[in-house]
Amino acid sequence: MSVMRNPIVLFDGICNLCEGSVKFLIRNDKKDVFRFASLQSETGQKLLKKFHLPTQNYDSFVLIIDEKIYLRSSAALKVCSFLGGFWRLWGVFWLLPKPLRDAVYDFVARNRYKWFGKKNECMLPTTEIRKKFLE
Repeated sequence: MSVMRNPIVLFDGICNLCEGSVKFLIRNDKKDVFRFASLQSETGQKLLKKFHLPTQNYDSFVLIIDEKIYLRSSAALKVCSFLGGFWRLWGVFWLLPKPLRDAVYDFVARNRYKWFGKKNECMLPTTEIRKKFLE
């Protein structure tokens, strides 16, 4: 029986929507299971290469659980399942065909900078949440 490591969320560190999502996860991760790294960081780049994923032009956040990769809508729904409570209700969207779920995800991803903006550099975690970040 293998021991599950902490799920790792790789996110676009200059995207305001992505940063907001990470802050949301940190606030709602009551069991302290998630770890984070920006896609642009050295750790993020190493993980992207390890799993043969693009190292530029980020169009998805990545969820890694025990050496298994989840992308796009599947990653988002899997994250909700870890949060438990009300967030588990999002699991109903697993019933939708993946191409449909991913089309909605891709629409938001393509427009995220226009709708939410972006920064010139990745967020710097505060001292109290630094242990959740892999870099």
